[in-house]
Amino acid sequence: SMTIYLMRNTKDGDVRVKNELSKKIDVNPYRLTTRQNWMQGIVKNMLIEGNQIVYPQTSGGYLEDLKPLPPSAVSIQNRIDGYTVQFNGREYDPDEILHFIVNPSEDYPWYGLGYRAALKDVVNNLKQASATKKGFMESKWKPSVIVKVDSFADAFGSPEGRKKLLQEYIQSSEAGEPWIIPAEQFSVEQVKPLSLNDLAINDTVELDKRTVASIFGVPPYVVGAGTYSKDEHRHFIDTTIMPIAKGIAQELTKKLLLSTDLYFKLSGRALYGYDMAELSNIGQNLYVRGIMTGNEVRDWLD
Repeated sequence: SMTIYLMRNTKDGDVRVKNELSKKIDVNPYRLTTRQNWMQGIVKNMLIEGNQIVYPQTSGGYLEDLKPLPPSAVSIQNRIDGYTVQFNGREYDPDEILHFIVNPSEDYPWYGLGYRAALKDVVNNLKQASATKKGFMESKWKPSVIVKVDSFADAFGSPEGRKKLLQEYIQSSEAGEPWIIPAEQFSVEQVKPLSLNDLAINDTVELDKRTVASIFGVPPYVVGAGTYSKDEHRHFIDTTIMPIAKGIAQELTKKLLLSTDLYFKLSGRALYGYDMAELSNIGQNLYVRGIMTGNEVRDWLD
C-alpha cells in the first residue's frame, strides 16, 4: 500500500518527480499483475524464502518489465568475492538483476535467510492444535449421561433390545419429565465431557501466535492475539515495515537509476493509522504558516 516516489535532490530540498519512469515503477511495474500483487509477492518471498530475484526487462534502452523470478527456479551461487544468480540455464551477475533480501546471512550479507526455519516448529504446533480441535469437535464419544443396568443381559444383546429398554424406562414425552426406573436395576451417572479449555488448546495457540508475532516483529493483534494499540502499531511501522521498505527502495535506486541526484522512496505515511482529525489539524497548521498551499493540503488529505 506504500506509494513509491521518485525523488530528486535540489538546492531547495528534495522534490517528487512525476514522469514515465516513476509511473512505471509505482503503477505498472509488471504487465501480468497489479503493482499491489507484484509487491505483495516480492515481500512474501523475502520473508519466507529470504530472497526474491526480479529481472528488469528492457527494450531500446527503456525499462519494459520488472519480472519476479520464482524462488524455486533460482539458484544463488555464493563466492568469496561475490555471487551469481542462475535461472533457466543462464547466469546473471548481481548488477543485472534486482535482489531483494531480508534477514541477511552473517557470512554472506548479500544472501537472505528469511524466517522459514524459525517458523517451522511453530507452524507444526498450530497445525496439530487445529487437527486436535477438529477431531475433538467431530468426535461422537461425548455421552453426557451413562446408565448402568444390573441385568437384562439378553435384552442388551441387540440394538433393538437396548432401544426398547430406553423407550420403556428412560425416554419421556415432555421436557423435564422425571424418569421412573427400578432402583435395584438402574444406576444413572452424569458425565461432564472434556472441553477445549480442559485441553488448554486455546492457551497453546495463543502462545504460538505470539511466538510468530515475535519472529516477524509484528504486534500480536496482527496474527489474531491481543488487542489493537495505536502506539504499538506505529512502533511496528517504524521498526519492522520501514526497514524492509527502505531496503526495497535502496535496491531500486542502486540498480535502476543512473542519475546521482535521483532516488526512490516508499512513503509510509498512509500506514500509520492517522485519523482525519489529526491530519486536518496538521494540514491547517502547515497552511496557516505558509508551508503548504490549500491545494497541497487537499491533496495530502485525499
